[in-house]
Amino acid sequence: MESTRQHAMTVLSTVLTEKFEVPADRIDDDATLADLELDSLAVVELLVTLQEELGVPLDDSEASGETTVGEVSRAVVRLLGADEDRDGSPGSGTAPGPGAAAPPEVVE
Repeated sequence: MESTRQHAMTVLSTVLTEKFEVPADRIDDDATLADLELDSLAVVELLVTLQEELGVPLDDSEASGETTVGEVSRAVVRLLGADEDRDGSPGSGTAPGPGAAAPPEVVE
């Protein structure tokens, strides 16, 4: 069974490749959205699409081209209420560790 982190990355990668035509081999945790040639409008569109696909409330006001793929993925995982730190299974309920990047912001 796919962990929440894997699911978030799968959806994120699929959206980036299919909607924004980003080559799959360029998508990794350290790549910024600007590295993937997403401008500010595309960043907003990406986050709106992820909200629709995953049902999570992402705030696009803090995201920018300097936000990394890993930061977006971790924000989604946090919003889904699970993290891969424990056993990798969805619903483990652990929060990101100290110093973990949080953009984009969570909308409460």
